[in-house]
Amino acid sequence: MIEVRFHGRGGQGAVVASEVLANAAFREGYEVASFPYFGVERRGAPVAAYARIDDKPIRIRSSIYEPDYVVILDNSLLKGVSLLEGLKPGGTVMINYPDDEKLDNVRPEYRYYTLDATAIAASHGIGSKVAPIVNTSIMGGFAKICDMVSLDAMLESIREKAPVKKDENVAAAREAYERTRVVRA
Repeated sequence: MIEVRFHGRGGQGAVVASEVLANAAFREGYEVASFPYFGVERRGAPVAAYARIDDKPIRIRSSIYEPDYVVILDNSLLKGVSLLEGLKPGGTVMINYPDDEKLDNVRPEYRYYTLDATAIAASHGIGSKVAPIVNTSIMGGFAKICDMVSLDAMLESIREKAPVKKDENVAAAREAYERTRVVRA
C-alpha cells in the first residue's frame, strides 16, 4: 500500500487532488481510499487530505501518519508545522515551488521534486492570477514521480473531476508532468 498526504490551503484544491489521485489509481485497477481533514474550514486556512492505494481492499479508515509521499500545494506552509512529520525513510516529497528558487533544507533521507504549479495554473487561467488553483498541475507532476499512476489515467481523472475548464486543467497537468524537477532523488 502507498499512502499520500496532501497539504495545502483552503481553495487550492488539496481535497480534489486526493480524489483525482484515487480516481486515477482506480482506473489503473487499484483499490483506493481518499478523504479530507478540515480544521477551521475557510479559504486560505491549512487543509490536509489523504489517499491510499493498494492492490488489496483497504480497510484502514484513519488519517495517514506515516505517508510514503507528501505533496505540498503551498510552499508557505513549509515555515509552519513540520509537514514531513512521519514521512517514511526513503519517502518522496513534491512541493509547489518556484522554478527560479533553490529549495533549501532538504533532508537526505527523502527524495524531493519541485514544480512551479502556481505559474502553470495561472498561465492556463485556472483560478485567478492572484489565487491560482494548483491541484491539477500538482497531480500532473505526481503522475511523473509515482509508478502506480500513469499520466493518461491522471488526465482522464482530471477531465472527469474538474468542475470547469476541463481542457485547461488537462493542459496544465500535461505541462506540469514535463516541468517536474528532481531536487534530490
